[in-house]
Amino acid sequence: MRRIFLGLEYDGTAFAGFQRQARGERTVQGVLEEALSKIPGALPKVVAAGRTDAGVHALEMIVHYDTEDTVPTERVPQALNTLLPPDVRALWAREVPQGLHARKSARWRAYRYRLFNRAEPSALLRNYALWVPTPLDLSALEEATRHLIGEHDFAAFATREKRGTVREIYAAKVRPVGEEVWLEFVGSGFVRGQVRGMVGSLLSVAEGKQRPEWIKELLESKDRAQAGPTAPPQGLYFLAAGYRPWPATRVP
Repeated sequence: MRRIFLGLEYDGTAFAGFQRQARGERTVQGVLEEALSKIPGALPKVVAAGRTDAGVHALEMIVHYDTEDTVPTERVPQALNTLLPPDVRALWAREVPQGLHARKSARWRAYRYRLFNRAEPSALLRNYALWVPTPLDLSALEEATRHLIGEHDFAAFATREKRGTVREIYAAKVRPVGEEVWLEFVGSGFVRGQVRGMVGSLLSVAEGKQRPEWIKELLESKDRAQAGPTAPPQGLYFLAAGYRPWPATRVP
């Protein structure tokens, strides 16, 4: 039995999230497991480094599956891509020890949120970035993001989270890219809705509605009702996961 790690890229627009749903909606896990079921010897059950909600994308989601197939590891992406729909692509594959687990072994995960900042909306980016027509104060935004770094209780940014809400953020960056502003976060893990909750509150700062120190006050409050709105899903991307301590090499 081999354990294969896969790097996946997907457009989340037409998916009800990564994880299989009881109601049978189209999910990334569902189409990937369907593709694997067509490879003799592959066990069609995948485990992901993280979960993404409906409409959220991934540049490199890492998953694992077990298999007794005879497909050479380096040819797995090509084999899978002939079976997958065009909005999901396998980028690379590596055989790893059985004890390595895509979710439990991950030491950090990274996300990006794309803000499209100009007066008029984009016909091309409507499913891939959040349109923000008002000018943004990037200095205030950078100051606000610094309050997120470190170990905190992120309950003020969580959505329907039943687990503990303490996590550690290793890096939080503001990156202007042409007409866009990218917000990037690296952490030990993220509670449900955390990144979109943080972005919604950071936007309130960038638009001049709140002070940068408000982010620190929200963390201390642990009260979701005091924070800003949850940012919509289309601007969010799962970037990567790492299996050695940050900021070391991210793949096994």
